[in-house]
Amino acid sequence: MEARRGIKETGFAVDQIDTTTPHPARMYDYYLGGKDNYEVDREAAQQVLDLAPEVGVSARGNRALLHRATRAVVRAGIRQIIDIGTGIPTSPNTHEVAREIDPDVRVAYVDNDPIVARYADAKLTNTGNAGFVLADLRDPEGILAHPVLREVIDFDEPVALMLMAVMHFVEDSEDPGRIVSTLTDALPGGSYLALTHITADFRSQGALGESMKVYDNATAKLVLRPYDAIMPFFDGFELLEPGLVQMPLWRPDEAPPEGRELAQYVGYGGVGIKR
Repeated sequence: MEARRGIKETGFAVDQIDTTTPHPARMYDYYLGGKDNYEVDREAAQQVLDLAPEVGVSARGNRALLHRATRAVVRAGIRQIIDIGTGIPTSPNTHEVAREIDPDVRVAYVDNDPIVARYADAKLTNTGNAGFVLADLRDPEGILAHPVLREVIDFDEPVALMLMAVMHFVEDSEDPGRIVSTLTDALPGGSYLALTHITADFRSQGALGESMKVYDNATAKLVLRPYDAIMPFFDGFELLEPGLVQMPLWRPDEAPPEGRELAQYVGYGGVGIKR
C-alpha cells in the first residue's frame, strides 16, 4: 500500500466539545499529568484519585503497556495499526513508538471526543501515513466502513487492533462481545489484538468501586469486569506469553513491581494473534 498523507475526518465544530460533562478521555489525560482537559474533567478525575489513587497508577501503567505492545507487534512484522479510544494525544503516541522501529508503519486513530480530533492534525496525523476518525466504539460497523480508515488500512494485510483502556466504557447492555468480534472478524489471519481493561480482581470493591461511581455522571460509565469476563474478548486469538495479566507484568522492560506496589495496578492487559 502506497504511503499516505495525514488525513482526518472533518465536519465537526469546536462547539461540539461538551465542557459541562466530564469525558473519560480528558479525565485520562489528567491522570497522565496532561493539560488538555477542562475544569469539569479535572474535578471529576480528582474525585476518583482522592477515592482510589491506584486509578492514576493504572493509567500510567496502561500507557506504558501500550508502548510495549506496539513495539512487540511491529517487531513481529505488523505495519498497520488501528488504535480505538486514542484519547488526548500524549507523546509518545502509537505512531511515534511504532516508527522508532519502522518509519513506514500506518496508524488509524479513532476516538469519539471532538477535542481529540481538534489536536489530530498537530499531534497524530501531521507526519503522514496516519488518519483520524471521529467515531464511537459502539458503532464498529461505522468505524470499519469509514473512508479515512479504509484509506489508511489495507485489510488484505495483517493489522494490530489496539483496544487499550476502552472496553470498560462499554456497558453489558451494549453487547461488548459483539463490538469486539465485529472488529476482529474483519482482521485477516496474522493480525493482533492488544487490549487492557480495569478490574476489581486485585483490590476490594470498596474505594475503587466508589470511585467508579464518579463516571456515572461522565459521558460514559465505567464497568469493572473480572478476568473471566475479559478473556472472551480474545476469542479467536492465541494469547502471547505471558497471557492476560496485570498490566506491568506484560513483558516489562525492567523488574516488575511486587506486593503492595503491584496491587496498585487495577487492570489486566494482553496481546493475542489471530491464527
